Amino acid sequence: MEDSPINRLPEDTLHQIFSSLSLRQIMICRSVCKLFNRTLTSSSFIHLISARSHLHLLALRPPHLHHHHHSRHASLHSCIHVYDPDQNQWLRFSLDFLPFRSPHPVASSLGLVYLWADSPDSNKSLIVCNPLTRQYRVLPQLGSAWSRHGSVLVDSRNRVMVLTELAALYFSFSQKTQQWLKFSSNLPSKPRSPIVISNSVFALCDVGSPWRSKWKLFSCAVKNLLNLNLNVMNNNWECLERHEWGDIFDIMKRPRLIPGDGNKILMIGGLKSNYSFNQSCSTILIVRLDLETMEWEEATRMPEALHRWFQDSKFKVFGGGNRVCFSGKKVGRLALWDCCKWRWIDGVPGNGDELFRGFTFEARLTAIP
Repeated sequence: MEDSPINRLPEDTLHQIFSSLSLRQIMICRSVCKLFNRTLTSSSFIHLISARSHLHLLALRPPHLHHHHHSRHASLHSCIHVYDPDQNQWLRFSLDFLPFRSPHPVASSLGLVYLWADSPDSNKSLIVCNPLTRQYRVLPQLGSAWSRHGSVLVDSRNRVMVLTELAALYFSFSQKTQQWLKFSSNLPSKPRSPIVISNSVFALCDVGSPWRSKWKLFSCAVKNLLNLNLNVMNNNWECLERHEWGDIFDIMKRPRLIPGDGNKILMIGGLKSNYSFNQSCSTILIVRLDLETMEWEEATRMPEALHRWFQDSKFKVFGGGNRVCFSGKKVGRLALWDCCKWRWIDGVPGNGDELFRGFTFEARLTAIP
């Protein structure tokens, strides 16, 4: 390659040539030679294609580990395992560029991954990174309790929230103070599967008794909530209820929320066979709420051939848009609802016993703010 004429091409010319490739092709070319790697990882090239090429992937969060399992699953913590539904293949992005122990990815937005990791002083730090550009930034210090009890939410403007039942933190890369703003959330119970859609946070809360759950949908607008002069956030949580919704929350066992396409929410849960205390579920139901019309509709039901693997075990749900992924303990593979089609995902990392959580990852060559 040292004597190749390509070495004499100006950098701008190389950028124009490579910018016509897809992100998959760019990632492959980075491994060809030092020249290609240097060219395709340069800040000027990343800026050129940052908003043009991206991959729609499903990323796995590493399972919670017990101490005696640490060595067996160490590889799951040194990289991000992602699934490409369009190519039906697993990919792996290394996290060895991070100078932290035990990175644990939890969320993503616009090509950036947010993860908890052990800092040198043994506290948990929230870090934003791009596995493709191998860049990272440490967000302002937080206590370890937030990593144990808080849900990390990131919107399309990379505004970050860490939400718990009683309090929440807010951080924006554009704010002058570059510090976390703390405010009271005052929810009736621990928020279940909180999500961000159209500048609002949505979460399910159990307002029932210790003996019987009763789920309600709560929302809180992010826009205009912050009074930056006082460093406080107004308590604007609202319980969303409509008479025409009927018993939509009562027919589902342990419902969860996932952002749908556009201005829509997906709610997933077991469809109860009856209203008894320890009721069984006939299938897993996915319903869709249109936030413009505030009307629910059934999106799909899990086919019996797949549901029989999940009906007697605990399962987790993750995804977004029209892709919903299901992970069950000891199932050994994932079930995927992909644009109205159901199928299995084989080749899951690990030995198949883990119960995986995850998130959508729109991989792109985005620079860190």
